[in-house]
Amino acid sequence: MSTLEINEFVLVQRIGRVGCHADGVTYVVPVVFAWENDSFYVYTTEGQKVTMMRHNSRVCFEIDEYFADGGWRSVIVQGVYEELRDEDAARALRILTERLSPTSGAQREARDSSEGRAPVAFRIRAQEMTGRQVDRNA
Repeated sequence: MSTLEINEFVLVQRIGRVGCHADGVTYVVPVVFAWENDSFYVYTTEGQKVTMMRHNSRVCFEIDEYFADGGWRSVIVQGVYEELRDEDAARALRILTERLSPTSGAQREARDSSEGRAPVAFRIRAQEMTGRQVDRNA
C-alpha cells in the first residue's frame, strides 16, 4: 500500500491492536483509537497494557480489515508510547470524541468496564508504517 492508501485506511478505522513487550512477556490487545498528525490516540484505563508500555515504550500497532470475498487490508506500525496528562489528555479525549459516535458500543463497553480503574490517555507516535492488501476481485 502507498503512503496515501495507508493514511486513508487508518483514518476510517476505529479498532486497532497494540502490541507491547516487557519482562519477557508479549501482550496484544484491541483498543479504540483515532488517528491524527502521525499519532494514534487512545483513552483507556490502567491495566496490563499500560503497565507494560510504561516499562517499555516501543510498541507495535496493527489495524486490519477483512472482506467477504477473502480480500483484506492490514497496516503495521512501529512506534513509541507517550502517556498524556492534563491538557494533552483532554485534547486526546476531544479527538476521540469527535471521531467516534457517543453511542458506539465500544465506548459504552469501555465506560462499563472501567469502574474503579484510573483513566489513561496516550498516543503512539508512528515511526514506521507499512501496509499490505489482497484484492480477490483483481
